[in-house]
Amino acid sequence: MTTVPGTRAGETLPLHRRIGAFALREFHHVMPPTLFFAAGFCLIVATQRLLLGEYLAELAGFMVAITSALVVGKAVLVADKMPFLRRFDNAPLIRPILFKSVVYWSFVFIARFLERVLHYVLDEGQFAGFFADLDANFSWHRFLFIQIWILVLFLIYTSAAELNALLGDGELWKIFFTRRSDDLKRTRRQRVRALVRLNAILRGNTVAALHDPASPAHREAMAVLESLARDAR
Repeated sequence: MTTVPGTRAGETLPLHRRIGAFALREFHHVMPPTLFFAAGFCLIVATQRLLLGEYLAELAGFMVAITSALVVGKAVLVADKMPFLRRFDNAPLIRPILFKSVVYWSFVFIARFLERVLHYVLDEGQFAGFFADLDANFSWHRFLFIQIWILVLFLIYTSAAELNALLGDGELWKIFFTRRSDDLKRTRRQRVRALVRLNAILRGNTVAALHDPASPAHREAMAVLESLARDAR
């Protein structure tokens, strides 16, 4: 049973509103990778043409880049539905970053291959002869060039996404765009020291000692938590 703010508990959300809410969630989910890769692919197209001496940028090349970004966005949306993607969420940060980047990269590879198959079937009206056409017209150099850059972009995107999830959703945006750097450096240093101290208190005392208001461990832990609360405000 689905409810939304403004509805009473137990009240069923109408079908059209459930569909709208689902579509909105999926749209918000797919937009960050799509926009990121649209910018990345357009940058690749521009630098590639500069290297080749083609200074007059054609709109068609950038439209292909944006279309490719949509393919990446859809692949990320599908990959995020896979339960095995969270396998290394509790491991050191480098492991989920590398694992998810490779998974995303693999899903994009499959999506690009299926897109090529679909285009061939629509043009020729049959699947027979696809691999012969692939062998005759496929450019491995171009394919590897694009796939290498897709992997690099995924490493950047996944690193940012994992840091954002670690710090709290939206926190990375605030760090880059809304908070003063001097205040951020000061509060970050204080928080790290407080969290390290709190971790030492938790590891060095029993649960009973932490619950006892008269124990030094309880008083010290509460003092650290109060300092973190003041820093947050």
